[in-house]
Amino acid sequence: MGQGDTGAALSIIPLAPSTYPDLRVRHEDHAMTTLRTLHRATLATTLTAAVALLGACNRDTGTPAPEMPPVAAPATPAATDQAAPAAGAPSERAPAAITVGDVLLGTQAEGAGRVADPKTTFAPGDRTIVASVLTDAAAPANGTLRARWTYQDGQLVDETSQTLDTDGAGVTNFRIANQEDWPTGTYTVEISIDGEVAQTREFTVE
Repeated sequence: MGQGDTGAALSIIPLAPSTYPDLRVRHEDHAMTTLRTLHRATLATTLTAAVALLGACNRDTGTPAPEMPPVAAPATPAATDQAAPAAGAPSERAPAAITVGDVLLGTQAEGAGRVADPKTTFAPGDRTIVASVLTDAAAPANGTLRARWTYQDGQLVDETSQTLDTDGAGVTNFRIANQEDWPTGTYTVEISIDGEVAQTREFTVE
């Protein structure tokens, strides 16, 4: 330097050649980090805008949100004021329109008339036994009258029925016949109206 220079001398120390590649690497890493940050920010902004736009479209079109179907409440049985019948109590039944009166037994009856000579003891040789059933009705009515004949311990002899259509007193005859002698013993004839037993008569053959 010349004599006129008064400042201190500035010395320049050159960097080692290996320092430059290190600086470039750090610069490239910083750039990549910045790019990733910008990419994430852009993606988040895009997703936020898409969600907002979708919500606006739904509001504009008036599309309702799906609703859960209502759950039906369990049915409650209707209460009833009718009291249950007590155990063993007989059930109430409407009175029959046709009532059964007396039952007369014999060996002969004229047409629709009743037995002329009622009795309860028969001979083995009596070929026919007749049961005359007396009925009555206070008003026009109809029903089914049935006669069931049994022997000794319940052995069935005969069972027949007749349909009645009456509006007052009447006689219905049932007959059993045997071309051979009747076995000796006790017999029973059971008379029922519409399935309900109304009268029972016993007779003997001896």
